[in-house]
Amino acid sequence: MEVTTNPIFDDVSIAYTSKSDRQLKKAYLLFAMMNKGWLVAIGKFFVKLGFALHLPISKIIYWTVYDQFCGGVTIKDSQGTIDELASHKIGTILDYSVEGAKNEKGFDKTMNEILRTIDRAADDDNIPFCVFKPSGVALGKIFTKIQAGKELTEKEKEIDKRSRERIEKLCKAAYDKNVRLLIDAEESWLQDPIDELVYEMMEKYNKDSAIIYNTYQMYRADMFDNLKKAHKRAKERGYFIGAKLVRGAYMEKEADRAEEMGYPNPIQISKERTDIDYNSALEYCVENLNEIAVFNGTHNQYSNYFLAYMMNKHGIEPGDQRVHFAQLYGMSDNISFNLADKGYNVAKYVPYGPVKSVMPYLFRRAEENTSVAGQSSREFSLLKEEMQRRKEERKNK
Repeated sequence: MEVTTNPIFDDVSIAYTSKSDRQLKKAYLLFAMMNKGWLVAIGKFFVKLGFALHLPISKIIYWTVYDQFCGGVTIKDSQGTIDELASHKIGTILDYSVEGAKNEKGFDKTMNEILRTIDRAADDDNIPFCVFKPSGVALGKIFTKIQAGKELTEKEKEIDKRSRERIEKLCKAAYDKNVRLLIDAEESWLQDPIDELVYEMMEKYNKDSAIIYNTYQMYRADMFDNLKKAHKRAKERGYFIGAKLVRGAYMEKEADRAEEMGYPNPIQISKERTDIDYNSALEYCVENLNEIAVFNGTHNQYSNYFLAYMMNKHGIEPGDQRVHFAQLYGMSDNISFNLADKGYNVAKYVPYGPVKSVMPYLFRRAEENTSVAGQSSREFSLLKEEMQRRKEERKNK
């Protein structure tokens, strides 16, 4: 369904109301650099080299890209970010962004940190969701083997059992604390058994409302149908669906593996097809809002406006707790702040963790702003517009 947009996200005075002149200029310079792909590539190389040679570059990173995209080193350290966003009616999703756990000890450490975010979110409306990535608490290659229909060894069965126990422990903690929990998506070749486990958790903990949310990557050609099948199953078994909609994060990996393994690429044939399915899924969720709670995780302006339009069309109040909008911290403030100003439920993904440990996340943000068509240019232009607006405002006083 095509809808004509209006300038809902154009008010830069609202978009950057939280930023001082100094912060605004700093963000402007950062996005100006990210607007140049070659500079991002060189920067990534020298950061890796700096860490390898044990050079003191952590402070430089901390005051630049880390400060733009992360909340702090610890949950406690992120409190200032939580308070600042809350003062503008925007929630925080604490995202423990330390990656690389490969063994039971590492998985347990990550699980315990996610449990701490759940404890912190309990009874705090400023933290409306918690989140975790299955591969952060479970061995992905076990899920891959299960999806391929291969028999697990006795050792692998034990590893799988402990992985499932961790995931259930997180889901039960969220249920006990009444904290909504987002379960992020993985690559297509290990997603099916994760989906099955998540739906088991939904059936157990979503009887009264959506506590557990699965993630639907709409750049997969089969994902809209998967969402409808999940809804049908939930209706038959009597539980609510929590649906986090995103476009997706593994396009190149998916295409490369499909070519290497000789099976059809699961990714949509075009961005246009992805956009159609994404917005159709939003419409489907709104039309079934009595059974599906929707989390709209996108920086796409049209999709955010489309959801707001659909809510208005169906008489759904902006503050209805079954509908949330979300963007990453440090990006698309024109969407987040303008939606929040109009009373919609908005949250920011706020990554946290030690500087060196979150570098993979920061590299992805820099590359995303470079590769996604118009992303860094849009951020750069909006920041420039607000700087000019403030200059004119001071001049006319």
